[in-house]
Order: sequence, then structure tokens, then C-alpha cells
Amino acid sequence: MRRYKTLSKLIDLGVVAVIRAENPEAGQKLAEACANGGITALEITFTVPGADKVISLLKSEDRLLVGAGTVLDAETARIAILAGADYIVSPSFDQATALLCNRYQIPYLPGCMTIKEMITALEYGVDIIKFFPGNLFSPKAIQTFKGPLPQASFMPTGGVTLDNIEDWFQSGAIAVGIGGDLTAPAKQGDYYAVTDLARQFVEKVNRVRNVGIHP
Repeated sequence: MRRYKTLSKLIDLGVVAVIRAENPEAGQKLAEACANGGITALEITFTVPGADKVISLLKSEDRLLVGAGTVLDAETARIAILAGADYIVSPSFDQATALLCNRYQIPYLPGCMTIKEMITALEYGVDIIKFFPGNLFSPKAIQTFKGPLPQASFMPTGGVTLDNIEDWFQSGAIAVGIGGDLTAPAKQGDYYAVTDLARQFVEKVNRVRNVGIHP
């Protein structure tokens, strides 16, 4: 049931903010800036020092769906789950991580680029495939992969921008992950700009889904 609820919420929200920062404080501040703009599904990457602590702190807010990103192995996945991570994201598929997440009923979203990788991920119970890196493809690539794999659900990450986000959803994306194109202003300390960008991304997603605009 927990896995189903997490997946349902992730799909309903439609946008995941990928958080990378140089320290835990900056990571938390960046995550909060995204949430204030309406992106409440967050991916705290394990390139952030003390990422597990950031996850724990953010999980104290009920409104947030907090996942762990850049998880390269099952050991790191277990650390993230113990910290309260709602889902696990990897840049590539890892069998041991898939089995661990299945054991604890935690959604696992591995990055895949080829049909073989996608089929393997599906065989190990993956519900949403992270289409990564998305900037190496056009949005229409999802339609191409759905030809032989109509049952697959895709979340493109990397290369999703305000200019093409509608194209990704119209091509069949179930959700999108957004990193630098959302969080770049934080490098200059402008977290208000991050919040404003988050609002714009949410508005575009809701527009293409025809479900209205967040206030």
C-alpha cells in the first residue's frame, strides 16, 4: 500500500525537483525554495554531503514527497530508506537495489537508455523508468520506446526545460525530473528565482494535463 500511495502521489504531482548542493544547509534551503513554488516532490541526490540528514529533516513536513537520488548501490538505498526516503532514484539500473526496494515496498526509479535496460528494469518490478539522460533524446523518443514497450511508464530527467516540458508530457511522460534548469539561480544565492521557476514549471504541467493552475 505504501508503494502504491507514493507512486500515485508522484504521478499526480508530475514534477520532481532534483536537488544538488555543496552542503546540507544549501540542499535543504534549495528544496524548500522548490516546495514553496509548488514542487513538493523532491529528489535529494547523494552527491549532497549528509544527504540522509537532509532527507530526514525534510520528511518532518507532511506536505513533501522526498526521494533519494544518485543512489548507486543497495547499501546507499538502505541508508536512504532508513532516513525516511519515499522512493529511490538511480542514474542506471542496479539489480541489488531493485530487490532491496521491492523488499521494503519502496518505488525504485532507475535511469535507462536502451530497450534491453528497460526490459530488465521491468522484469525486476520497476514501475517508473527514469528516462536518462533526457537531453540526449527528443521528447518523441518516448513514443518510439513505447512502441515495443507500451506498458512502460517514463520520467525523463535531464534536458527538461520550460520550453519543452509540454512536449515531454504530450509524448507520453508520466512525470518529469528537473535539475539545473530549475535550481541554477541558487548558485548565485537567488532562491526566490528558484521558487518563481518552480511555479512556472507547475503551471505548465497543469496546463498540458488540463487540470488547472496552482494558485
